[in-house]
Amino acid sequence: MTEPATPTPEPPELPERLATDRLRLILVTLADAADMRDGRHQDRWHPDYPRQDDRDAASMIHEPSTWGPRHLVHDGLAVGSLGFFGPPDEGEVEVGYGLVEQVRGRGLATEALRCVLNQTDRLGVRVRARTEPTNRASVRVLAKAGFTELRGSDDEGLLVMARPLPAVAV
Repeated sequence: MTEPATPTPEPPELPERLATDRLRLILVTLADAADMRDGRHQDRWHPDYPRQDDRDAASMIHEPSTWGPRHLVHDGLAVGSLGFFGPPDEGEVEVGYGLVEQVRGRGLATEALRCVLNQTDRLGVRVRARTEPTNRASVRVLAKAGFTELRGSDDEGLLVMARPLPAVAV
């Protein structure tokens, strides 16, 4: 007699609405993704947004998910994006982020990353990131957000870092 297959548990969901004092993290909709991929610009986007990385992230959207990319909205304009490469797998997920050049150096990427990390911590999901080893600004963002585990480099030569889950008080 064959045992019935155990259903795969649904991944936990992140809140749809996330915000900090300076940012709103708005999910990229299917319509937004189509505009980004096809080069159509929306009035609510910074003139330099989306960047190529943002368009690449939008190309991965096939259905709405709270684990997908989000517009980083500052002063009423989307100035970058942050998102995960799909829902968690075995309790871990990869994050990517980026900003238009004009707003870099203001702590916005760190602020946005910390915002989503508060949620992944709450769900017990560990987060990793990859970056060019020479991208000092990105390495600094990751360090400020608690990415202390260095996993070396991947097959593309990107530096892989992970953030340990915070200890739970007993």
